Amino acid sequence: MGDMANNSVAYSGVKNAVKEANHGDFGVTLAELRSLMELRAADALHKIQECYGDVHGICTKLKTSPNEVCGSVNVGEEEEESEAGWIEGAAILLSVVCVVLVTAFNDWSKEKQFRGLQSRIEQEQKFTVIRGGQVIQIPVADIIVGDIAQVKYGDLLPADGVLIQGNDLKIDESSLTGESDHVKKSLDRDPMLLSGTHVMEGSGRMVVTAVGVNSQTGIIFTLLGAGGDEEEKEKEKEKKDKKSKKQDGAVENRNKAKAQDGAAMEMQPLKSEDGGDGDEKDKKRANLPKKEKSVLQGKLTKLAVQIGKAGLLMSAITVIILVLYFVIDTFWVQKRPWLAECTPIYIQYFVKFFIIGVTVLVVAVPEGLPLAVTISLAYSVKKMMKDNNLVRHLDACETMGNATAICSDKTGTLTMNRMTVVQAYINEKHYKKIPEPEAIPEKTMAYLVTGISVNCAYTSKILPPEKEGGLPRHVGNKTECALLGLLLDLKRDYQDVRNEIPEEDLYKVYTFNSVRKSMSTVLKNSDGSFRIFSKGASEIVLKKCFKILSANGEPKVFRPRDRDDIVKTVIEPMASEGLRTICLAFRDFPAGEPEPEWDNENDIVTGLTCIAVVGIEDPVRPEVPDAIKKCQRAGITVRMVTGDNINTARAIALKCGILNPGEDFLCLEGKDFNRRIRNEKGEIEQERIDKIWPKLRVLARSSPTDKHTLVKGIIDSTVFEQRQVVAVTGDGTNDGPALKKADVGFAMGIAGTDVAKEASDIILTDDNFTSIVKAVMWGRNVYDSISKFLQFQLTVNVVAVIVAFTGACITQDSPLKAVQMLWVNLIMDTLASLALATEPPTESLLLRKPYGRNKPLISRTMMKNILGHAFYQLVVVFTLLFAGEKIFDIDSGRNAPLHAPPSEHYTIVFNTFVMMQLFNEINARKIHGERNVFEGIFNNAIFCSIVLGTFVVQIIIVQFGGKPFSCSELSIEQWLWSIFLGMGTLLWGQLISTIPTSRLKFLKEAGHGTQKEEIPEEELAEDVEEIDHAERELRRGQILWFRGLNRIQTQIRVVNAFRSSLYEGLEKPETRSSIHNFMTHPEFRIEDSEPHIPLIDDTDAEDDAPTKRNSTPPPSPNKNNNAVDSGIHLTTDMNKSATSSSPGSPLHSLETSL
Repeated sequence: MGDMANNSVAYSGVKNAVKEANHGDFGVTLAELRSLMELRAADALHKIQECYGDVHGICTKLKTSPNEVCGSVNVGEEEEESEAGWIEGAAILLSVVCVVLVTAFNDWSKEKQFRGLQSRIEQEQKFTVIRGGQVIQIPVADIIVGDIAQVKYGDLLPADGVLIQGNDLKIDESSLTGESDHVKKSLDRDPMLLSGTHVMEGSGRMVVTAVGVNSQTGIIFTLLGAGGDEEEKEKEKEKKDKKSKKQDGAVENRNKAKAQDGAAMEMQPLKSEDGGDGDEKDKKRANLPKKEKSVLQGKLTKLAVQIGKAGLLMSAITVIILVLYFVIDTFWVQKRPWLAECTPIYIQYFVKFFIIGVTVLVVAVPEGLPLAVTISLAYSVKKMMKDNNLVRHLDACETMGNATAICSDKTGTLTMNRMTVVQAYINEKHYKKIPEPEAIPEKTMAYLVTGISVNCAYTSKILPPEKEGGLPRHVGNKTECALLGLLLDLKRDYQDVRNEIPEEDLYKVYTFNSVRKSMSTVLKNSDGSFRIFSKGASEIVLKKCFKILSANGEPKVFRPRDRDDIVKTVIEPMASEGLRTICLAFRDFPAGEPEPEWDNENDIVTGLTCIAVVGIEDPVRPEVPDAIKKCQRAGITVRMVTGDNINTARAIALKCGILNPGEDFLCLEGKDFNRRIRNEKGEIEQERIDKIWPKLRVLARSSPTDKHTLVKGIIDSTVFEQRQVVAVTGDGTNDGPALKKADVGFAMGIAGTDVAKEASDIILTDDNFTSIVKAVMWGRNVYDSISKFLQFQLTVNVVAVIVAFTGACITQDSPLKAVQMLWVNLIMDTLASLALATEPPTESLLLRKPYGRNKPLISRTMMKNILGHAFYQLVVVFTLLFAGEKIFDIDSGRNAPLHAPPSEHYTIVFNTFVMMQLFNEINARKIHGERNVFEGIFNNAIFCSIVLGTFVVQIIIVQFGGKPFSCSELSIEQWLWSIFLGMGTLLWGQLISTIPTSRLKFLKEAGHGTQKEEIPEEELAEDVEEIDHAERELRRGQILWFRGLNRIQTQIRVVNAFRSSLYEGLEKPETRSSIHNFMTHPEFRIEDSEPHIPLIDDTDAEDDAPTKRNSTPPPSPNKNNNAVDSGIHLTTDMNKSATSSSPGSPLHSLETSL
């Protein structure tokens, strides 16, 4: 059974035990309360009157009164050789330790960055409730259904409830609905109070009707965690439904049994007691977070496996050739007998051959590759902090580079989230911008300042910013704050006027209401005269104006004809730009006349003199249009998804550049969108979404579900060849599911709710859309940095492998020794990865389209560079190897005896090889065939210092390395030749870039992403941990085992299904297993909203309902939800999800891969 006293905090996911409450003890069930809390305003009132009489009826059924509470809470060789022998082992160990430490340190620092935010999310908050007649403060975790809670200005509501008594209560529901206007709550109009919303004005008392995962915020939070698991269950359900046709009749029997059960009861063997051992297996698998490697990691893993196989093959061939050559030469050609006393020497030769083979393998495998990725991501994350991007999940940074679509919120992201006066009509002049104070006559200014200061509620005020560099805080009514902001822009202070005329001195106030659509305040002057100031909707107040202030500030006659002119030339143009127009006016009552009849409002608020007409809007952030232009140029489509009305949304979209005049794009409202994407049964169809989303640019009046549906629809779409990579921005609790579903979720750091931050991958610390463009730049830069490093690394590998292999086969010894190889391969490459991975991004990255998920890591141009430079380096190395002794007039190092001292000859080969790599590192800075490889080199201090540092260390190794590094000292002349041959790579690079890549059709690309069809179906379902291609071979045997196990489970479930039908009469509370069930439109019946994905495997737990097309869903108190489940599972999932949604394992990643 579910729990009415479930006490997990809605918006912080506090993980507490849940005690079972029996619904029989109360007059109302959990399901009924949940369905009630989904209704709004008139619908909710109608339901309360129909089912409970009034709010006190609910209190009676919950066995509570303002002085009483119920419910229980459970909170619960020779000497020299042996001296030098340790060096190889130590060098390898040191290198491995370096790689591990850098990765660990990076993870730790990332966690530390986020811990500050996390602690704020999880901190305890207290709330005021009345228990036993006492007003007490309790932790929000202890609030239970039936509590009477006191709400007041400034509170963040921790639970859902119904208002019992309220005094002018206004709630900001923008975090749930996206609506910026405050909602007035009263017993006769809208008594529903929702968790996660803010009390902006007034006070009151409410009876708590839903807490924890059953509250509106909790439901959304459940989608972030449990929702991830549930969606996977749904997909598996689809696949199993299809496969069941091929399987034996047991499954069909089970389906029939469940259909007869009268309710589409979801059997959950994961948590059933009768499941036996088979379920234990599934339980373990269910607890493991499903996790796919990021796109880049997948490509790199595949590439590394390919390179590793090639290296292993080369090293095996090398060892075989060396052994065969030695055996044939010694025992066949020279006809020597095998002497027992010579056996140790023979073994030493074989060990030497084996070490050479290992050397070839070490050189072939790019050990620096994982480090390059980590360094590049860690460096990017650190630098992105300065660009106001706090990255929670490392791979989000790289995914952002491939983004093809951004679904952005309007309020707070594209706009400033503060109503502001942007246009004004003052003294017969229309100002498109706020005028300078000097431009307004003193008389008009006096009317304006006094009128706004006293005729705005004194609770509305503008306070200094909370954070340094932030914007001033608006408190109270947003429209009034805009008018007060106008005074501040005109360098006047409203507070001086308010100090002079305190609130109690106001003679009479006609407060704003929806009927009069205006507010008026009467002041009594010292001479006994009266002055009334009025403000309100321009079309209403202007009709009452008989005069208007002229250009010099004096009143002049205002005829109906003049009024029509102002409507046409001022008000309509303002309205077409999405502005809200407000008219400010005043009227004087002379002292000599008798005092007016103040209660007769129509006679008082007439004959006014118009002071000004102002246009108010939530203005677009000044940097946004440029940022959106950059996104569009970079091949990224920006869509606006907002809760605001469609006219305002369209006006803002035009100002941002999301829509351009004359373009054929769609602007839809949520209702229209839902109508178009659903079939006759109310089910969402992917084909219908595919017809809409490519042209959709603005989705207005959208619910949280619409946003999630859109994001899911775009991600699952197969309209284009490349899968869409979607980024989503959001600040409200309502954005949580969409943020979680998206490939990259951006939450707002300042305005964002804790739920949004918890669901996101990146937090924008300045709430600015421009920071998203920076994230795209950094994401693309990571990709390019890895490609640069690969170009450098693979050139080294190709040359080193061929040199080691050929040298070993011809001279029985590798020209490059094991420790030298380690220096080149581990240390130099690690440093090179640091140098190339820390290249700062440039604007030019935004001039190309996204690479896409299947774009190879190594393009044709890069392959041309790798092979071209490898050719030059091989020519130089082989020339030095076979003719170096003649060129430099030194002893040959070839065919040296077993423990010969290091030779100058091989030292020159090693030194020249390193110099060529050092200069090739500069070539590797460009991967798209650019000629100027030095461009911006001095912007990267790390690169310059690493190249110089490596050069200095190379000098030390050669001159003082001696035996451990197999080096002999070189003369100045030999050094200069080495450097000269190294610099030759720069000139050779220029020659290579003149060859057009288009001519080299024979060059293959490498490092493609894993294609869907490459992965056998069974393995996708089997891959509970990372999908690693190297592990795949080991899994095939397990599949047969799971199939056998599954047959047994099927039999058990058939028995369970029949058994459950015996308890038909018992009440079954409902669960919400799918995002689509959280519909705000009750007319939709969601029965089969999962995407149709081909069957993958039947080895996972079959905790699915029968095929919903075949079985008729039972009548259900909640029309939005036909899947029935036991509520306790939901709370268990909730607790589990909090652990499984750790930063390392984004829950949506497996669905994405499927």
